[in-house]
Amino acid sequence: MTFGRAGSCKPVIEIGCKLRGMNLLTHFQMLARYNRIANERLFAKCAQLDDSEYRKPRAGSFGSIHGLLNHILLGDRRWLGLFETGQVLTPPLNQILYDDFSALQNARVREDARIESFFAGLDAAFWPRSFAYTNLQGKDYVDTAHVACSHLFNHQTHHRGQVHVMLSQTPVAPPPLDLHRIINP
Repeated sequence: MTFGRAGSCKPVIEIGCKLRGMNLLTHFQMLARYNRIANERLFAKCAQLDDSEYRKPRAGSFGSIHGLLNHILLGDRRWLGLFETGQVLTPPLNQILYDDFSALQNARVREDARIESFFAGLDAAFWPRSFAYTNLQGKDYVDTAHVACSHLFNHQTHHRGQVHVMLSQTPVAPPPLDLHRIINP
């Protein structure tokens, strides 16, 4: 989107889309870096929890910190699978990919490196693409590249916020995750 006077917005169709002087690629590379650092901070705090606090049933998506961290990883893999190989079907979103926290943390580190590498290697040919996929209800969708990439990062941020709230209900204080303080400490 471009921003005009007094907050007016209009969709941008051209490939060289700029966001207040930042092109899409630079913007998403920044979000990939933010994602990695935010996850490092969040996992460092979660590592301080005893297992019962970590797995304790809590109100919110996916029922526990453990469930949410697995879901975020699953979502990242789902969207990168669509971008990289055209993975069309959405897997069950409540899967526990890793029951062991240490294995989940290691997988998170690898996935964050994969995300950063993916966005570091993109070129202008990626942005005019659209991605077709099927959700869990069997409904087919098509999203443009910039909308799908925006969702990838928005999804992470949304659920990290939920983990942040759940951490605030434990003896371990949640970490600061504000983008501007991670990107510009």
